[in-house]
Amino acid sequence: MSGSGPKHDQLARALRRAIRGLEDGVAVPPSRQLAADLGCSRWVVTQAYAQLVAEGYLAGRTGSATRVRRVASEPAPRTPVRREAPPRYDLAPGLPDLRHFPRQRWADAVREVLTTVPHADFGLPDRGGHPRLRRTLAGYLRRVRGAETHDVLICGGVTDGVTRVCRALLEKGVTRLAVEDPGWTRLRRAAAATGMAIDSVPVDGEGIDVDRIPRGTRAVLVTPAHQFPTGAVLSPRRRVELLTWARDVDGLILEDDYDAEFRYDRRPVGTVQGTDPARVALFGSVSKTLSPALGLGWVALPPQWTLSGHAPPVVDQLALAGFVESGGYDRHLRAARLRYRARRDRLVDALGPVRLSGAAAGLHLVLHLDRDAAEVTKRARAKGVKVADLDDYREAPGEPALVLGYGNLADNAVGTAARLLREAAG
Repeated sequence: MSGSGPKHDQLARALRRAIRGLEDGVAVPPSRQLAADLGCSRWVVTQAYAQLVAEGYLAGRTGSATRVRRVASEPAPRTPVRREAPPRYDLAPGLPDLRHFPRQRWADAVREVLTTVPHADFGLPDRGGHPRLRRTLAGYLRRVRGAETHDVLICGGVTDGVTRVCRALLEKGVTRLAVEDPGWTRLRRAAAATGMAIDSVPVDGEGIDVDRIPRGTRAVLVTPAHQFPTGAVLSPRRRVELLTWARDVDGLILEDDYDAEFRYDRRPVGTVQGTDPARVALFGSVSKTLSPALGLGWVALPPQWTLSGHAPPVVDQLALAGFVESGGYDRHLRAARLRYRARRDRLVDALGPVRLSGAAAGLHLVLHLDRDAAEVTKRARAKGVKVADLDDYREAPGEPALVLGYGNLADNAVGTAARLLREAAG
């Protein structure tokens, strides 16, 4: 026996190590004999044996020897998993510029919350979100996005919000959801995980083809301001068709206000929700403007709808409220818009004479190819460049193309990344 602690604990530790090397059913020495061999009291041994019986290492029976009990065989040594090295140049879509997260301003906002908010705000949170942030975001959406709402629900992001709305739809007997094809795979999977049946509807240069929404479907998920991944803006004609469809079928439009903050050729179009707030649920988040790590999003719902779920941490909610109210959020977006536009221009120039689309807004563009996109993706990865195959976002393979995200690409890496990608596509 060695180590610290009572002698019976020291003995139990030593016996555990020894037992792991013994076969099942092997008898251990009687307590009296082991005590004599170790020069300790019998009580020390019986206490150690009792502990190991309780833990399942030993089995004891009156009138019989105490024996080793192997509940299960020792797990085989695990083969080390070879982790693929992260790419040197990550052009996959979905991330903003994490290098420019406003650390100091966010820290100031959190500090302001912790030093000024009433003690009551540290109690049980409102399930729909803190009233201050709900009012602040409602005002922001009316001012910036032309939304018609006086209240929003705070959630963990767009995926969380869509999941909650899908559950509410199911409770109302709406079991099918139409989604854009191509579109965000993550949202499609989240909706399907709730039990929704998913109908894929093609997208063209005017956005979703409303005439191809299947009969019997009463809910549709769209990205009107900047369709992901094609970059199409829902045309005025299609907007009218979509709202008419919703009224005719007594349906609900789930509007993901994707990338609306980053338009480079003109002002972004207003929300569909602002035209008919009774038929549209508007979703947004700070995942593309600040960071997905914050887990802060919102849903502007028609008045008759309520959702279940839990809001994000109150301190973070109030920090965002203060950031928006102080004008810090607007200033951050203005600086980000200039930075992303300049980076996009550098990437387009560095790619050279290729066919691109969807570059007028957002944090990604589509590079059209004349060869197999999966092969180019593989070759690019071998050169340390991560890109996404457009087929990853659509139901069936189509024209070969890549989706290139430049939001989190360092400015000094644009030229090299583009050169390596040209070589992979060559």
